[in-house]
Amino acid sequence: MAHFGVVAPAFLSHFTTLSALAGALVERGHRVTFIHRPDARAFVRDPRLGFHAVGADTHPPGSLAASMRLAANPGGPLGLSRVIRDMAASTTMLCETLPAAVETLGIDALLADQMEAAGGLVAEALGLPFVSIACALPVNREPGIPLPVMPFGHGTDARSLKIVEESTRVYDWMMKPHRRAVEAQARRLGIPVRGMLHEFLSPRAQISQTVAEFEFPRRELPPHFHHVGPLRPLARADAPVLAPLPPNTTDRPFVFASLGTMQGGRFDLFLRIARACRQVGVQLLLAHCGGLDARQEDALRRAGATWVTDFAPQQAALARADAVISHAGWNTVMDAVAAQTPMLALPIAFDHPGGAARMRHAGVGIQASARFTRAGTLARHLRALLDDPLYRARLQPLAACVARAGGTARAADIVEDALGLTSARLPVVEGAPA
Repeated sequence: MAHFGVVAPAFLSHFTTLSALAGALVERGHRVTFIHRPDARAFVRDPRLGFHAVGADTHPPGSLAASMRLAANPGGPLGLSRVIRDMAASTTMLCETLPAAVETLGIDALLADQMEAAGGLVAEALGLPFVSIACALPVNREPGIPLPVMPFGHGTDARSLKIVEESTRVYDWMMKPHRRAVEAQARRLGIPVRGMLHEFLSPRAQISQTVAEFEFPRRELPPHFHHVGPLRPLARADAPVLAPLPPNTTDRPFVFASLGTMQGGRFDLFLRIARACRQVGVQLLLAHCGGLDARQEDALRRAGATWVTDFAPQQAALARADAVISHAGWNTVMDAVAAQTPMLALPIAFDHPGGAARMRHAGVGIQASARFTRAGTLARHLRALLDDPLYRARLQPLAACVARAGGTARAADIVEDALGLTSARLPVVEGAPA
């Protein structure tokens, strides 16, 4: 059996996704340890998984909260520049501390999140096998496919190709501080110098939380790229039981609203969502992921939210919901597709625009501006979403594709096969809480 190290950005959503795969590998007899700054320990919530802290000198305990606040709301070009420099500093820290951690822990292979170059970079430098995981939209590049952060669709005509090319050039210019940091680490560790995320992907296996039918048409993915759909925990007898959904009546539509783990503090946006739901006359379950206080929760109930909570069992909520209002984060988008739940997307940052673009391409939802759309317009969009059966009808074949993709169990198979490992593969069931 192998000992896997996990290298990922210090974001709860990424750690949660990778914990699902890690848990499946533990069930097969392997060991898995997450490696990152001390504060990231809080993101490893499965007691079967290990955590090894590194970088306390440059990223001491208590420092992650400020980085998370900045990433959630940069506030403009200057703030965005600070986010990129913060990313560069994190990658630098990991590149400088991972080799010693790998030796100390006796790591046999790495699971490397695509969004953190340090995983692939250090694995290459150490001659260590690794598998790349795309928790968010894949960073793999090809002509005509917009980067995940871009809000527009794909195309093969001259105009579309030019738009993608020019937007990519702007993105690469903005990411220059990060690229230079990665290049410096490549030189220091003695590997061919490059600095972009897509240049550090595994030559053995790349696993993505996508299905081909809900992606833009790809023509240049490597043969070892695998669409497996959502990575969610497998059922196990000792899994903790999540709080149940609140009871709802069948006389009014049920809507679930969430802005993910990083954007849950956007009270003004939640307020507009609550007012819109009151105008439409629906029941609203709003989950802010710990971003709001009790006073704000009360204000949202007065504005129109039926229930307000910090965390809700998302898959169960989406299975019941007639519609979801979200930031178009990829975890929420894929869970909505699997549950056949039409989406009102309000993209905010990161790969949210790319998630919304794919939703529009598939015709399974409506997009609006998180910043400028007022409650009345949100209400009209929501009513259109609820009244038109075509949105749900288009979701049915996509949900079937997700069901066939294999999810966490298939991802664990791919990891083992790519690394030449064997294990006792017990029957597993997708979708239960871990």
